[in-house]
Amino acid sequence: MNSMKIRRTAIAAAAAAVLPFSLAACSDSGDTKAAPPAAGDQAKTAESTPADDAMTGDKPFGAACAGVPKEGAGSFDGMAKDPVATAASNNPALSTLVAAVKQAGLVDTLNNAKDITVFAPTNDAFAKIPKADLDKVLADKAALTKILTYHVVGQKLTPKQLENGSFETLQKGMVNTAGSGESYKVNDTSNVVCGNVKTANANVYIVDTVLMPQ
Repeated sequence: MNSMKIRRTAIAAAAAAVLPFSLAACSDSGDTKAAPPAAGDQAKTAESTPADDAMTGDKPFGAACAGVPKEGAGSFDGMAKDPVATAASNNPALSTLVAAVKQAGLVDTLNNAKDITVFAPTNDAFAKIPKADLDKVLADKAALTKILTYHVVGQKLTPKQLENGSFETLQKGMVNTAGSGESYKVNDTSNVVCGNVKTANANVYIVDTVLMPQ
């Protein structure tokens, strides 16, 4: 009798030991889905997603960007919704340029253009020109048109393209660009002070010196 009892106990113990492995084997063969990652693994996955990194190089840059309004039509978000001449009119630092564009009758030309780049001189850039000379240019529509269209390239330029570039302008002259990171020059004379600003139809690089056709 004792012998029978011992044998039953041994069988029960063996079954208890084998059962978990049998269940695990059934689970592995019946379900091929991987176990969900632990919370720490999910965090690592989120950190390694390149989406945010891809956007980093596509934002405005430069010291003068701090002067752009944070909200409203003159903000970066607001400018992105309007064609370039309209967008510029909402930026207080570009009021002289906007007045010149209106004087030359180029508002519709710029607003209706497709995929362009505008090197936009600030008010301070125009202030570098002696007043008598500036007044003379503003009064000469042909000369003014020549200067303003020299600031426009017929394609959207990325910062990468500005590193060592030469581009034909709407005036048919060439502009040369050089630099890297957040520091770029146009024609070795004009610094980009706020670059990669997006409008509905253009990329804008705000510059600190008016470019003269070469």
